[in-house]
Amino acid sequence: MDSSVFLETLQQQRAIAVLRAHRVDLGLRMAEAVAAGGVRLIEITWNSDQPDTLVDHLRHALPHCWIGVGTVLSVADGQAAMAAGAEFGFSPHTDPDLLRWAVDRQWPLVPGALTPSEIAAAWRTGAPAVKVFPVWAMGGPSYLRSLQAPLGQIPLVPTGGLTVDQAEAMLQAGATAVGLSTGLFPPEAVAQGNWDSITDLAQRLVNICQAATPIKP
Repeated sequence: MDSSVFLETLQQQRAIAVLRAHRVDLGLRMAEAVAAGGVRLIEITWNSDQPDTLVDHLRHALPHCWIGVGTVLSVADGQAAMAAGAEFGFSPHTDPDLLRWAVDRQWPLVPGALTPSEIAAAWRTGAPAVKVFPVWAMGGPSYLRSLQAPLGQIPLVPTGGLTVDQAEAMLQAGATAVGLSTGLFPPEAVAQGNWDSITDLAQRLVNICQAATPIKP
C-alpha cells in the first residue's frame, strides 16, 4: 500500500486500533476483537512481544484488515517492520532520516508532531499524514480545531489517551482519523478476556466515525 492509497484508506476508515501486547496470543485476540467490531486499520506497537510475528500472523488471519506498526523509532525498526509485512507505520516523533527512508520505499509512515512548526516540517518531508501526539497535552479538540485555519490542508491523526466517546469531538474538530489504544483495549477487559466488550467498543467507534462531520474552522 503506497502513501496515496493509505491516505485514502485513512480518510475512509477514520479510526486506528493501537495494540500493545505482552504476549503474541493476547495480541491476536485483541486484534480479532476489534476487527469483529468493524475496525479495519490495526497498528501493532513495535515494543509489543514479538511484533514481527504478530504482524505476520494477523496479515494471514485478518486479510480484510490493514496491519501496520507503531512506535517506529529508527530505520532499523522500519526495515524489520517492512520485512514482517507491515503495511504502514506510525512514529511518536519526527525523524527526517527515517521519513526519507520510508518515502524512498513508498512505505506509508506517519510521524508524530505537536506544535505547528513540527507538524509543518513533518508534512514537508513527504509524510501522508501527521500524528498529533500527545494531543491532550495541548487541549484536545480545541487545539486541533485551532490548527485547521493555518494547517487545514495537512491530514492530522490525534492520538494519546483518547476514548471512544472523545473520538467524535476530535473528528468534528478536523481530525482525518483518530488512534485509540487503551480507549479500545481497557486493561481490565483485556486481563479478563472480555473480548465481547472490546468488540462492542470497536463497533461504537466505527459508528461514530461514519456519522461524524468535521466542523469548519
